Amino acid sequence: MTVGRTIRHRTQAWKGRITERIGRTTRNRRLQRRGRTDQVSGNLKQAGDKAKDAFRR
Repeated sequence: MTVGRTIRHRTQAWKGRITERIGRTTRNRRLQRRGRTDQVSGNLKQAGDKAKDAFRR
């Protein structure tokens, strides 16, 4: 797993958390959904990279 990908995926999950909180604060459900989607997507990508890395060794 490269450092660039790791940073990109963690940033996506972090951005999702922020987006969801902004959506919660403003009571905007679309932002909440988008934030949750970004979080899940970033976390799944991280898990996939970890699994790939485990099988390479």
